[in-house]
Amino acid sequence: MRQQAQPAPDLREHGVPEDVSAAIACAMSGTPGERPATAADFGEQLRRIQHDHGLAVDEMALHAEAGAASSGQEPPPARTRSATFRPQIAHPVPARASKGNLSLGLTSFVGRRHELTEAKNLLTGSRLLTLTGIGGVGKTRLALQVAANVRRDYGGGVWLVELGELGTPSLLVDAVAGALGLRDHQARPLLEVLVEYLAARELLLVLDNCEHVIDAVAVLAVALLLACPGLRILATSREPLGIGGEAVLRVPPLTVPDGHREPSLRGLPRYDAVTLFAERAAAAVPGFEITEDNMVAVARICHRLDGLPLPIELAAARLRAMSPEQILERLTDRYALLTRGSRGAPSRQQTLRLSIDWSFELCTVREQLVWGRVSVFAGSFELDAAEQVCGAGLTSADLLDAVTSLVDKSILIRQEAGTVVRFRLLETVREYGREKLEQTGENVTLRRRHRDWYQALAVDAEVDWISARQLELTSRLRREQPNIREALEFCVTDDPAAGLHVAAALFPFWLSQGLYSEGRRWLDRFLATWAGPSSVEHIKSLYAASVLAGMLGDLPAGAALMAQGRAIAAHTSDPMTHAFIDYAEGTLALLGGDLARACSYFERALAVFGTREDRTLETGALSMLGMAYELRGQTERAIECHERVLTITEACGEALHRAYSLWALGVVAWQQGDATRAERLVEQALQLTRANFPRVAASCLEALAWIAGEHRDARRAAVLMGAAEELGRSVGSVAVIYPTLLVYHDACAEKARRDLGDKAFEAAGREGRHLDFDAAVAYALDERAPHTTDPAAGSAVKLTKREEQVAELVAEGMTNKAIAAKLVISERTAQGHVEHILTKLGFTSRAQVAAWVVEQLQR
Repeated sequence: MRQQAQPAPDLREHGVPEDVSAAIACAMSGTPGERPATAADFGEQLRRIQHDHGLAVDEMALHAEAGAASSGQEPPPARTRSATFRPQIAHPVPARASKGNLSLGLTSFVGRRHELTEAKNLLTGSRLLTLTGIGGVGKTRLALQVAANVRRDYGGGVWLVELGELGTPSLLVDAVAGALGLRDHQARPLLEVLVEYLAARELLLVLDNCEHVIDAVAVLAVALLLACPGLRILATSREPLGIGGEAVLRVPPLTVPDGHREPSLRGLPRYDAVTLFAERAAAAVPGFEITEDNMVAVARICHRLDGLPLPIELAAARLRAMSPEQILERLTDRYALLTRGSRGAPSRQQTLRLSIDWSFELCTVREQLVWGRVSVFAGSFELDAAEQVCGAGLTSADLLDAVTSLVDKSILIRQEAGTVVRFRLLETVREYGREKLEQTGENVTLRRRHRDWYQALAVDAEVDWISARQLELTSRLRREQPNIREALEFCVTDDPAAGLHVAAALFPFWLSQGLYSEGRRWLDRFLATWAGPSSVEHIKSLYAASVLAGMLGDLPAGAALMAQGRAIAAHTSDPMTHAFIDYAEGTLALLGGDLARACSYFERALAVFGTREDRTLETGALSMLGMAYELRGQTERAIECHERVLTITEACGEALHRAYSLWALGVVAWQQGDATRAERLVEQALQLTRANFPRVAASCLEALAWIAGEHRDARRAAVLMGAAEELGRSVGSVAVIYPTLLVYHDACAEKARRDLGDKAFEAAGREGRHLDFDAAVAYALDERAPHTTDPAAGSAVKLTKREEQVAELVAEGMTNKAIAAKLVISERTAQGHVEHILTKLGFTSRAQVAAWVVEQLQR
């Protein structure tokens, strides 16, 4: 360092801190009075600066410089050569201010209140937090918002290291050091310099987009966290780093409206995906608003795009040239539509395809193969299905490893369903996988394997329907509805005969779930294209379609189908063909009120089914025959039929027909004046329907309403009738399917209205209609107290301000723990508020609270 006649350059322009720059300028000054008196004084000044910056203070040394020019003064006695003073600072001086390098976001941050709270809590308890999720889900934006929110907690600042464009893992340390502004002026390993710099600081390091250099990031994170006690790391990656002490927060898509329900204008703002679309749309087209005219299209766009922020923002940008309706129409080719992202964004975020390409390229060849193959599934799937459909050329272990890796890399979403785990692809990711599957030439083969698997599942369920497996099979078929529909749709063009076989096998399931319209639609489609020979299978399908038409109230259509069946049966001597037709004719007669004909047909069908040891058909025919006798007034014969059903079902653990016969026996007891026994029997039946047999449950609720009316509890009767009506409607049916029983419904309703008055009667009915399946059953079984106000009335329910806040957070899906963190209260207090809300509203589930909040927004 030499004295200068000219002023020293301003080192602050090069990122050197002001106090360091000033000290160097003084030392180099040509004015003796401004310079330190001695080298020791200058060294002490530098030590103070180091201390002020929180740097370790090393020994300051005087190093002789060979060949230095003489100063013209006598050298000190102990030295023979002139000396130049060089400070040996342990850490390079950062080139930026010590508070970090986070920049202000150019767009607003939408939603994510739960994730923000959860991330902050996890950072408090762990020194490494990794935000994971599929590309485009908003990991980076969330990480930056979290970092901005906690900036004040870190004296050393919050520093962002963008790794997305880092092509070589070996340059990772350079990238981190560069982001911190570190300059290495010495021949020392850069990692050593980085560790020494971070060791004395309380600092948050944000490592963004780690997935393509994940091994290097993991190694570096371990090294830094072990050596730097004040360091915390917030990483974003499509998969976890996989090191000890790592906390992982999976970033979910934004909340979206139900794509199968009509949205309401006032309810849409509670969905973060819709809010994001609206804000980005207004930026693209100033003045844009969601209106009654475009709300359906906007809601469906957000739903179709899985709530992923990246494609939603790209879609909103398209509003410069298209309407929401046009965008929705073109989402069938979303990868061509959703391009032209922000020029300032990384290349992989410029288009939807590049974002998913990036994820695909990070997968191994085996993972890419399995990604394409599992895209053949619709909705979600279980491991056993994946093994059978997608396992060609792979061992079970290979497939399991690939599925696990795809979960880790946020391609597959893991979901728990009771005692099993299911896996799901977002629609955007599934479409990409199907493109890749097409390119392999395996598409048709995989779809046939998929069809065969679900055909086997349907047939297995039919064979074991009257067994202890019924509840398990029902749950599995309910979970597999999207895949079953996918398989049936494929059969329409590939193999209609197989489709008809699957549809006929699903008839007991469709009947049990009240899926009358869906079952009839599939059967009608396959029957319309049937070109095979007449067979028992064909007659069986006609019988199933006829019964479903009758359950929907379309008796003429049911009769027309049976006319076809009789024409076919005339050419065969197989007793089963005639038995199927008799069973269907009996059902139509029963539903039409022709009880004598119904009994005759059922007796004939039962005579055949009993000899074939087909418990499904035998039990069904016994149940229907018992009902026909009951409605005809032949009580003893009715009881005999239902008790035979109970004997069969009790021995094998079946639930559906057992519930039906218990209900029927309860109605008999009520008709005989034994209300106590009637109530007990119907409640037993209702308990069994909890396995999700809504059609029988609706009948049970209706019968309990009649019993409540007889007990002079008019309000309970009205609530139960409302619940039965809504449950029947939800499955495309009615609460009372047999015309002969309508007289009891009408009498109960008339009496309850008279006792309550019109206004109270209607309010009680509305309360019942607002109960979901579980809540209605709980109410009927006295597991929740009857509420005295109409939840739909809004103003009738008075929550405190705090309870309103808690209810809104419940509607956002927050847990008690998250609510407590948000409102800065204890978890126990949050739980108390939730319990008070449930009590005040007369609800039994948080889902009901969420629905109630939406209703209030719509008022």
